[in-house]
Amino acid sequence: MAAPGVAPLGLGILGDTLDWPFFEDRQRAFARQLADWADATLPDLPHDDVDEACRARVKALGEAGFLKAVVPAAHGGLSEALDVRTLCLARETLAARDGLADFAFAMQGLGTGSISIAGPEAMKQRILPGVRDGRRIAAFALSEKEAGSDVAAMATTATPDGNTHVRIDGEKTWISNGGIADHYVVFARSGEAPGARGLSAYLVEADTPGLSVTERIDVIAPHPLATLRFDACRIPAENRIGGPGDGFKVAMATLDIFRSTVGAAALGFARRALHETLVQANGRKLFGGTLGDLQLSQAAIAESAAEVDAAALLVYRAAWTKDRGAARVTREAALAKLVATENAQRVIDRAVQIHGGLGVTRGVKVEELYREIRALRIYEGASEVQKVVIARDLLKTQGKKPGE
Repeated sequence: MAAPGVAPLGLGILGDTLDWPFFEDRQRAFARQLADWADATLPDLPHDDVDEACRARVKALGEAGFLKAVVPAAHGGLSEALDVRTLCLARETLAARDGLADFAFAMQGLGTGSISIAGPEAMKQRILPGVRDGRRIAAFALSEKEAGSDVAAMATTATPDGNTHVRIDGEKTWISNGGIADHYVVFARSGEAPGARGLSAYLVEADTPGLSVTERIDVIAPHPLATLRFDACRIPAENRIGGPGDGFKVAMATLDIFRSTVGAAALGFARRALHETLVQANGRKLFGGTLGDLQLSQAAIAESAAEVDAAALLVYRAAWTKDRGAARVTREAALAKLVATENAQRVIDRAVQIHGGLGVTRGVKVEELYREIRALRIYEGASEVQKVVIARDLLKTQGKKPGE
């Protein structure tokens, strides 16, 4: 149930988005069901201990059937391939209500997307049903201290250990679900070629000897986050995801799906901030009227509404393009993430300003949103990296001759 005196958000917070031609009836139905479930369920889940809270959300999402969206139909999912519009609607809907619920949903997808895309069939059969049902927590281990945006600088190694095993050595950091995950999709230098062409991806179970959590990382919007150490971590060679040296391609194919969903999460935060702004502007009495009667307040509201809709159009264009069968949506996804996260930061900042002193008071929704949004401009490619991706793609495209 919603907190006393707080009306459920329902689908109204989405405005007329679901009427846009990007969506099919099945996606609209999913959004309605998730919104109703989230309003009824999320307020009663644990909130104080971040690990317990995240586990509870994964379990609840799985039991309600919403994690079917993060696995393909062959393994009990909703669609033959991962449906990016559904993933985006899920993240937007959850983020508008509960940042940790969005995180829990997103990591189930990101932490198994590589397996869905390129994993061997036996691995899919072993891993994906547990993820779908909320019984197995997933994680994606790509970043290192010196290899975040520059994946080619990765130092973690994977070397043959006999004929049937691989030994992984190194360190990963900023790993979401670190410390609570049941498995990690780990990227390591396997040496087939220099730079990004010499990486491979592996499934590493959390209880594998040699894998340890060396640090839990405390951030301004609490999420399970950790540094992992791999010290002679020996895994079966059959745990490789994709071919030898295909790790960079696997990682980029995974991010090509999930980068747009980061924009969707930012969009959810921004929609909630705009909703809270409107409630405050209509309800706060001053100068013989309401806060919303002031022209400066109206200007802030209009600017936020424009930025929300602009972000939504880019997010769902990228998702629609991918779902229509585009092999890559690198530029579209980068534009969606860049604009949605940067716009959300401004929308939320205005919401804090409109709330005055309340806006920086812990326990007030817009203060929570202010902390939640900041990381989205950094992870899965910082805004500056997205600008490079967009510009390089445009420059390359402009240089092509017609028909190429």
